[in-house]
Amino acid sequence: MKKFRKVLDGLTTSSPGGTIGSPSCGSAAGTPTAAPTPKDIDVQETLVSENFQLCKTVRHGFPYQPTALAFDPVQKLLAIGSRSGGVRILGRPGVDCYCQHESGAAVLQLQFLINEGALVTACADDTLHLWNLRQRRPAILHSLKFNRERITFCHLPFQSKWLYVGTERGNTHIVNIESFILSGYVIMWNKAIELSTKTHPGPVVHLSDSPKDEGKLLIGFESGTIVQWDLRVKKVDFRIYYDEAIHSVGWHHEGKQFMCSHSDGSLTMWNLRNTTKPFQVTFPHGKIQKDGRKESCKPILKVEYKTSRNSEPFIIFSGGLSYDKAGRRPTLTIMHGKAITVLEMDYPIVEFMALCETPYNNEVQEPYAVVVLLEKDLIVVDLTQSNFPVFENPYPMDIHESPVTCTAYFAECPPDIIPILYSIGAKHKKTGYSQKEWPVSGGTWTLGSHTYPEIIVTGHADGSIKFWDASAITLQMLYKLKTSKVFEKPKLGEGRAAELVEEDPFAVQMVSWCPQSRIFCVVGISAHIILYRFSRYDANTQIVSLELRLQCESEDVNSPSENENTPCFSEPGSHSPQPHQQPASPGSRTPEGVKDSIPCLKVKDRVVRVPPGYQAELVIQLLWTDGDPPQQITSLDINSAYGLLAFGNCNGLAVVDYLQKTILLCMSTLDLYGTADPYQRLTRSPRRNRQFCLLAQNFCMRGLSNFYSDSKKRIRTSYQSLTELSDNQQSIDMERSKSPTSDHVNGHCTSPTSQPCSAGKPRIPMGPEGPRLTRRGPGRPPFRKAQSAACMEISLPVSHTEESRENSFSRSRSSSVSSIDRDTKEAITTLQFGESYGRKSDALPTPCLWVGTSLGVVLLIPMSVPTEQEERMEESVTIGPSGMVLMLKGSVLRFGFLDCMGAHIQSPYEVWRDLNAPEDPDRPRRRKLVNFSPSSSQDACGEGHLAVVCSERQAKVFLMPSQSCLFVHNITESSFVLRADIVSVSNSVCLACFCANGHVMTLSLPSLRPMMDVNYLPMTDMRIARTFCFTNGGQALYLSSPTEIQRVTYSQEMCDNLQEMLGELFTPTETPEAQNRGFLKGFFGGNAQTFDREELFGEAAAGKASRSLAQHIPGQVGMEGMKVAATGVVGELARARIALDERGQRLGELEDRTALMMTSAETFSKHAHELMLKCKDKKWYQF
Repeated sequence: MKKFRKVLDGLTTSSPGGTIGSPSCGSAAGTPTAAPTPKDIDVQETLVSENFQLCKTVRHGFPYQPTALAFDPVQKLLAIGSRSGGVRILGRPGVDCYCQHESGAAVLQLQFLINEGALVTACADDTLHLWNLRQRRPAILHSLKFNRERITFCHLPFQSKWLYVGTERGNTHIVNIESFILSGYVIMWNKAIELSTKTHPGPVVHLSDSPKDEGKLLIGFESGTIVQWDLRVKKVDFRIYYDEAIHSVGWHHEGKQFMCSHSDGSLTMWNLRNTTKPFQVTFPHGKIQKDGRKESCKPILKVEYKTSRNSEPFIIFSGGLSYDKAGRRPTLTIMHGKAITVLEMDYPIVEFMALCETPYNNEVQEPYAVVVLLEKDLIVVDLTQSNFPVFENPYPMDIHESPVTCTAYFAECPPDIIPILYSIGAKHKKTGYSQKEWPVSGGTWTLGSHTYPEIIVTGHADGSIKFWDASAITLQMLYKLKTSKVFEKPKLGEGRAAELVEEDPFAVQMVSWCPQSRIFCVVGISAHIILYRFSRYDANTQIVSLELRLQCESEDVNSPSENENTPCFSEPGSHSPQPHQQPASPGSRTPEGVKDSIPCLKVKDRVVRVPPGYQAELVIQLLWTDGDPPQQITSLDINSAYGLLAFGNCNGLAVVDYLQKTILLCMSTLDLYGTADPYQRLTRSPRRNRQFCLLAQNFCMRGLSNFYSDSKKRIRTSYQSLTELSDNQQSIDMERSKSPTSDHVNGHCTSPTSQPCSAGKPRIPMGPEGPRLTRRGPGRPPFRKAQSAACMEISLPVSHTEESRENSFSRSRSSSVSSIDRDTKEAITTLQFGESYGRKSDALPTPCLWVGTSLGVVLLIPMSVPTEQEERMEESVTIGPSGMVLMLKGSVLRFGFLDCMGAHIQSPYEVWRDLNAPEDPDRPRRRKLVNFSPSSSQDACGEGHLAVVCSERQAKVFLMPSQSCLFVHNITESSFVLRADIVSVSNSVCLACFCANGHVMTLSLPSLRPMMDVNYLPMTDMRIARTFCFTNGGQALYLSSPTEIQRVTYSQEMCDNLQEMLGELFTPTETPEAQNRGFLKGFFGGNAQTFDREELFGEAAAGKASRSLAQHIPGQVGMEGMKVAATGVVGELARARIALDERGQRLGELEDRTALMMTSAETFSKHAHELMLKCKDKKWYQF
């Protein structure tokens, strides 16, 4: 524990004519009066660096770009490999583990050591890895790197420690799983084929041991050659040469015949008695044409041949459709007897695998399900029912159903919100699933004690919103909301939205949610905002629509004099409540055909029936202006206690009273300053502005298309405007400048000005060093042109525009130079409602709106909000910008409020009430407000509170109402902050930041001491920047791929408890016993000879392999460590039970040996006694 004391004495408010060096950090409009002198700030900070540690917790979603699949039939675990080197291991719900190869090479194949708690992965860098699954976080035990050959196929027989590895050269190597060392036994391709064969057989595409004899290995080559190799005598039993390339092979369990799939869409059946030709050739999807020829078919990529006791065998394969049927979706075909069922899939099939009752390949297989791994989905088909239904997937594999465009993370939610959302969402679930339990049921997982309600909200490109239950490191969908239902469907080719955003007019840009009041707000790409209320009852409602212009018209002038008497915005009073005012569609255009005063989307203008759940109440849309589309909304905040909603973009700020459905404020950013504008500005030429806008949009669209798959590029490029401030690139790119004076280098304040300026004319702060106050900064790093963290738009190369070259110059102190490229626009980057002091002279806190801009300016707007319910619905809210200005370096990202004891002050809220519930005369529905006033808990500290402000470059703590800067910390100089939040950790609060260079940092509050700085994750693409968010409890998340959410923690307590929260992958299970085959089967047909692989492949018999062929890389622990590395209570109990069993067995064996020795001793004594009696009376000469 460390005590920080900041004594502020003798600090008074600076006068309008004060100097730059004044310690004041803000200014109020007009002539301020002296504020009360603040008392000592005595904060007991409890956080230390030992409270923080960064680690990944769990990954949710579908594995991105999957490549391989494996299943352990005894442990009931499923493994999925991906192109990026990741491995997901899935069991019962709650058992979900993610592993990553350090090399990042694609996973080609997976092989479980069945019921051994281990997994072998073969990667594209020709390396084999052995993973230990007997611990909650799997680790690599051994690796084997092939140097001269490329791995193409692997096969591990059940209960064998020898792994067969086929290569691209056609050779087959054998690896000892325990030591991960190559055996000297090698099956060379030239010995496997006949010497007379002149062509190479191609890579090995199949390896399997014969169910009839483990000493026979079936090798399939890509060219169509199949060889059965006798491992004992090192000779070939038979060779098969077929004209068509082979893709896969499947054995009949008796080992007398096998089936092959080929590149011409055919299936061939071969009998070991006659291998000269197949005894059956079928084209399952090839029909005979009129000329008698078969249709050409696509390759059958894989076939599985599984037998059943009570029915015909199952033949399951993928592919094989005829080429002439264009547009057919990928299919999985199930042939069961004479019935052929074709299952169409939504995505291409990567791999499939039949799940069988037995792990033995020489027993009747009894398949009960088929796991199908698609490019973007995982489904399991029930084979026990004739209609082959699919199982309901318990994992959140549909996060990417529509591309995720934004995320929000809420921890410590009200406990009743999750059951209510689940009950509403359960009514809309799909039906028709199999009634059986999910077959992947391995591992164990229990609900840990360190859990609390958590909700993740994802916004999607199709306008849908998904609420997920993220409690206890699991993820389950609760509720889905479709925002597109609020609007009329735009007509193709004619829709107004199509001209702006093409195919994604409803894409979600950001969300704001108050879990306590259940008010939910959505910002869409088409410059629209939808406000939702939650109700448990359905209702007939008519959605109210408000439309306003938030477009700076002063940009269309060429000289300041033309705009002297022209207001940039219409007055707020001119916006009377206009519920449901819809403009005429194309009729709102000017005679020249230019769009004006029309929204991008059309709200439904009729009464609609809305189901229980979130119901739209209000839609706010920005309008086109003189042929220019409305600029994207960059910031949003909503407060249920005040009944207000504020939003801003690169043009200005608007405040809406959603209770009275009126627009309270609609003002440009320049007008918000009043006479306190710290910058000198000139208007821009409209020609230059529009050219830059088009240039920026082109570069943005080019950049974002790399974040999505090729099939979605056209849709995704239309989403560019969601992340762009296309009309404000120049102003956002301006470096937050530094004043020549010391105070301004730290960005503390600017002197107030009382002299009004004419609209459009340069604003020059008054003071002794007035001309030097213009802030001019260095250019941004080359990778970050037009980068505003609050909006997270696409970065542009610096060298493309003239402005970027100007910004790369060194700082200039000349106001005449710096005013040349100063932009008139300034984006609103963050907003926050709260109880604060709008002016220095305020004695009591009042409702205020904190406004942060892209130029590092903080504005406070005090408000007067009626408190009584009747007055609130009748009287209007008054808003008066105070002109108070605070300065920071970089775009302002986040606000937070602390009391003088350092405790976090929450924003006031309204307790949820269901407006659609039946009226109760005894209990009328009245607004119940919960207010967290700064003065309520600070009797000992006096009046006031602390305001935490974080920008892209620095963080500051101000004391209100004096606006004195208590602490300042420069977060980064070489990079910039993408995301910042004030969060609670270990019963205290801190400031958490994520920078573009990948660093995750935490700062104590209020002293801003660095607690943690970890180089975690470089921002490789904008997806991470757009979706990274912190929450309470020391947790954060981001979209690690288009289909996966990665959750991390920066809390040491959470890291310590993580092992308890994760599921156990390995569960000690007895291996099923092999069936008794009977005397006749064993005598005549199979496994008559014992097969000792150790005798054949061991070093004594086969020798050592060439050292240059493969390199062994030891892992963290050896094989012996694997057997004892299981952690957790389950593993400890299991090992103890096994040890007791082994001890009991040894004691039993010792007892048996002791009894046997006693019996032998008694027998010996008896024989000795008989011999003595017999020989006692004999003389010596009688022997």
